[in-house]
Amino acid sequence: MFIKSLITRVIILSILLLATGIGILTLFHIQREQDHLVNSTRESAELLLSTVEKSIFNSMRIGNSEDVQAILEMVGRNHRLTQVRIFHPDGTILKSAHPEEIGTRVDNFDLALFANNRRQGVFRVGGEEVLGMVKPIVSDERCYLCHGVGRKVIGVLNLNFSLADTAQRLRESSRFFLLSTAVIVILLSAGISFILVRLVKRPMQEMAARMAQVEQGDLSVRMESKAADEMGSLMRSFTSMVVNLDKAKRELEQFHFQQMERADRLASVGEMATGIAHEIKNPLAGISSAISVLAEDLEEDDARREVFRQVLEQIGRLDKTATDLLYFGRPGTPEFSFVDINGLIKKTLFFVSQHPEARNIHRIKELSRDLPPVWVDEKQIQQVLFNVIINAIQAMTSGGTLTIQTDAAQVDGEPRVRVLVMDTGKGIPEDELERIFVPFHTTKNQGTGLGLAICRQLISQHGGAIRVSSRLGEGTTFIIELPVAVLPSVDESEEPRA
Repeated sequence: MFIKSLITRVIILSILLLATGIGILTLFHIQREQDHLVNSTRESAELLLSTVEKSIFNSMRIGNSEDVQAILEMVGRNHRLTQVRIFHPDGTILKSAHPEEIGTRVDNFDLALFANNRRQGVFRVGGEEVLGMVKPIVSDERCYLCHGVGRKVIGVLNLNFSLADTAQRLRESSRFFLLSTAVIVILLSAGISFILVRLVKRPMQEMAARMAQVEQGDLSVRMESKAADEMGSLMRSFTSMVVNLDKAKRELEQFHFQQMERADRLASVGEMATGIAHEIKNPLAGISSAISVLAEDLEEDDARREVFRQVLEQIGRLDKTATDLLYFGRPGTPEFSFVDINGLIKKTLFFVSQHPEARNIHRIKELSRDLPPVWVDEKQIQQVLFNVIINAIQAMTSGGTLTIQTDAAQVDGEPRVRVLVMDTGKGIPEDELERIFVPFHTTKNQGTGLGLAICRQLISQHGGAIRVSSRLGEGTTFIIELPVAVLPSVDESEEPRA
């Protein structure tokens, strides 16, 4: 619809329905008024016809035919009577209020009424609508002297009653009804429009203006209404919503402020931890070398050699923790190149197979052929694969099956190469899954809690993603998604982009 305003459409529809309803009611009343006027005219004509008939009959009974003519002429002075006459059954006018008609033929319409045994009918004579009425004059014993014995109908009394006045009254009545209808429709339409504009449109416009303020960020807007109707309830609900939004905004700002403070503190702690780790690595290397030299001077069966071995093992753990801290705090800049992901997986599995914990693990490779190359740092992605695969192997303490799959997929409309690492271990509880990539969170006795955090950091640097799903008692699946390299055209010299 070309009219966009809802209130305007409601007003127009209401006016149309109102006008239609009142119009139908008006037409019904006009029809009733028309029937009433016609019936009233008919009753008047029948009464006049009966009176004329009795007067004529009395005159004819005493044989005074001049009185019959006088009666017809007197009755014919009524302006509503266009014809008052007596005609022969064959159509010849015998007596008439207009003497010049005597001897002429009666109108076909009047003659047809008599011929068809009808008492009355409406038709037009000389361009004027009339109510024609006929009444046969039946002969009896008192008429035999003048009209003879053989004729049963000695004449037909005919009155043509003009309907001009009736039509005029009907037009006036119709005009009055139509004018009244128009006035009622206009008044009701104005009332409906005023009510809708005052009670609906203005509050809605005000609410739209307030919503625009809220949309621009002004949450101090309030709408007060004491009305108990739906619009008042809507305004109060709007105010309540804005109040809640304002409260939520303040809480969110407070939360963001706290998060920023926490992030700043963590960044400071991270820088400090990185510095401490850097300072620890060099002394640890010296201590490890010194203990190794001391251990070489001991006999093979000396009990102190086991003590030195345990010390060296703990020093190794400290060194790995320091290395992870350094890497997590200052990850290296990726050196991108074209990498065949299937080849990188095979190379990583070769190194993994040398790990003592991988001996009881059955390995399955389901690598898709013809995968596009990825544009990544080979060493960093190999570190991610190695870490994830080792975690999967360590999850299967009693042996199991390690399955590695690769395929191509569309993620959010972008081409990706996926690597799925699946184990048949005990699985990870749901509450642990939510924190598995959080730095320093670990479930291992000897873990640093930085391995998976570093993996996520490296994958994010490459524009990829790493996800995990797990079912207790069935195993865990890590999904690594890497963007496909976009190969340059032959005439392009710029580096490929992921």
